[in-house]
Amino acid sequence: MSALAEARRRLPAVSRGIPREGVLLALLLVLVVVLAQLSPYFLTVSNILNTSRYFVETGLIALGMTMIIVTGGIDLSVGSALALASVTLGFSYKAGVPLPLAIVAALLVGTACGTLNGFLVTRWDVHPLAITLATQALFRGIAYAVTNLDAVSTFPNWFDDFGQFYLGPVPGQLLAFIVAALLVWALLSFGRFGRHVYALGVNEEAARFSGVPIWRTKTAVYAITGLLVGLAAVIYTSRVSTARADAGLGLELGVIAAVVLGGASIYGGSGTIHGTVLGVVIIAILQQGLLLTSIDSNWILVITGAVMVLGVFVNEFFRRQDE
Repeated sequence: MSALAEARRRLPAVSRGIPREGVLLALLLVLVVVLAQLSPYFLTVSNILNTSRYFVETGLIALGMTMIIVTGGIDLSVGSALALASVTLGFSYKAGVPLPLAIVAALLVGTACGTLNGFLVTRWDVHPLAITLATQALFRGIAYAVTNLDAVSTFPNWFDDFGQFYLGPVPGQLLAFIVAALLVWALLSFGRFGRHVYALGVNEEAARFSGVPIWRTKTAVYAITGLLVGLAAVIYTSRVSTARADAGLGLELGVIAAVVLGGASIYGGSGTIHGTVLGVVIIAILQQGLLLTSIDSNWILVITGAVMVLGVFVNEFFRRQDE
């Protein structure tokens, strides 16, 4: 069976995803019930919607990371790229660039970071782990060099409102995440590009002989992730009203954890956007709920890690069942 045929076989099955996503939904329900018992402030509409404000940046990047992991790759530089895009926005505005143009510059820088990763991974044929570990240091270093440990925190009111406004009870940035999730889902689920992405993860060598444009597809996946990083940087900068070089420290760990918890295989070839969204929501709900119970922050890390380990084992179980 060719790589494209295997991708076509997997794609509908992954799209249905009832057993795996069913387990995630059950886990989410259990968490909600348990956390509601531990804190009377947890199961309220205002708290649930407010929680969504804090996972949008992670969620946006996780959408792109899903595509990367489906191809069998990884990107450890997303946190540093977010910082560089945020610094670009803040310091270009401080230098006199109109804020709308500074926002466009941040989106372009994020996209450029992703494109550079894709170019290096494909043209040099080096494992993405090594490439993105190097660019992680590169992007963060440039951000620190540009800022010289300074920060920009004076933005117009309309920009601050962009990252903090509500449409009724719904945070505005949550709508941006929903739209992005639908677009990436459509990109992966319909058309030739999605089949190419899955084919790369199934068997890259077979995909090459099947006519899949390896370099173009991989570069596009990393570039799209970079664009989502740039969008996340704009929302983050607006939400905290600050642009500084230490933004996004450790972000990549939460992003990868959400994608893997959502069912994407680190071996490539499988993963869904709706699974990733569930992974993002589960981690956000868990952490916010534990904060409301006044549990020590060290124990929050332990419990969150335990849930992620459980998710990885469940994912591995389903992966073996699919083989």
